[in-house]
Amino acid sequence: MAINESQSSHVKHIEPYTPEFETMVPTGIVKFLRTCVIWQIIRFIAINIKMTIVILKSHH
Repeated sequence: MAINESQSSHVKHIEPYTPEFETMVPTGIVKFLRTCVIWQIIRFIAINIKMTIVILKSHH
């Protein structure tokens, strides 16, 4: 079963080594949150609470 050219024309492939191929550059707030120790502690606690809930649910 062949796909018509008109059906697949909406798909744009990104060629390697073009500007579109590069990774995203983080914004200022993203850089801040990645380096902020207080935010990392909050995220650590939140993820541990979520994991604890999943583990407790699996034991019942």
